[in-house]
Amino acid sequence: MAEPRNRYSTVSLILHWLIAALVVTQIILIQAHEATDGPISREFVNIHKSVGLSILVLTLIRLGWRIANPAIPLPAETPRWQKLAARATHVLFYVLLIAMPLVGWAASSAAGRDILFFGLFEWPALPIGGGRDTARDLMDLHETAAKLLIALVVLHILGALKHQFVDRDNVLHRMIPLIPRRA
Repeated sequence: MAEPRNRYSTVSLILHWLIAALVVTQIILIQAHEATDGPISREFVNIHKSVGLSILVLTLIRLGWRIANPAIPLPAETPRWQKLAARATHVLFYVLLIAMPLVGWAASSAAGRDILFFGLFEWPALPIGGGRDTARDLMDLHETAAKLLIALVVLHILGALKHQFVDRDNVLHRMIPLIPRRA
């Protein structure tokens, strides 16, 4: 029988940490947008849209990779409820990281606002009408999802720290190979 994997593949690690960095970037961009006015504020939003669409594409790639390369199981001694919570958290991450950019894209499309992808080309609009009212409703949904995503990130980090410092079970080593593996 083959020895079980003790860390994720390089592709999984790159996608995980790249998406995580882009999510943090999104939070910073929106805070910068809210702290400024005029053209610079709009530029923060334009970059936010491009980063959001990048997250969408990378998450779809990551989901495909995950289907082809299943997650490493949690240690056998992990309680069933924690395994279920971890599974639910990961599923919810995928749902939010796909839904949020789609809802943002739909809001821009409904409002008739262009999305210039990092200044390189115009991202196509979705065939959605409704104008400002629909766009506002979609943005409310987008903002609610953002709050849920932030809460989920905090929960995810707390869970990883629990595994590292309380359970001492090498779970964090699987995503951060620089952390030494415990014997």
